[in-house]
Amino acid sequence: MEKQNRFTPEVITTLETNDIFVFGSNLAGMHGGGAARTALKWGAIMGRGVGLQGRTYAIPTMFRTVNEIKPYVADFVEFAKSHPEYRFLVTRIGCGIAGFTVKEIAGLFKPVVMDNITNIFLPEDFVTSILS
Repeated sequence: MEKQNRFTPEVITTLETNDIFVFGSNLAGMHGGGAARTALKWGAIMGRGVGLQGRTYAIPTMFRTVNEIKPYVADFVEFAKSHPEYRFLVTRIGCGIAGFTVKEIAGLFKPVVMDNITNIFLPEDFVTSILS
């Protein structure tokens, strides 16, 4: 299998025309810190914790277990597959305030790498974890 070489930049300060900023949220949509706060400048909506909002896509990560995040990641992957016109830049969701490890969260994105979904960009450490 060819290694995915499409990585999300370490720090995202601008978006290209068809870029979507993918960030970790909470179900209440209180985008107060981390990447969620950054997402506000690209159209994230306070009070909305899931899905496409402006030029952003929220994936809730504030749960007790990684299994609770899994369906939201699966929904996101299906959404991205049905919108090849966009380039989805996934941040290190769940690895900050939510407190999960890269290994725990990266595993949720394994289909992106294994199925070579070309419009989803992942953090390099997610890809490294998946391939190791």
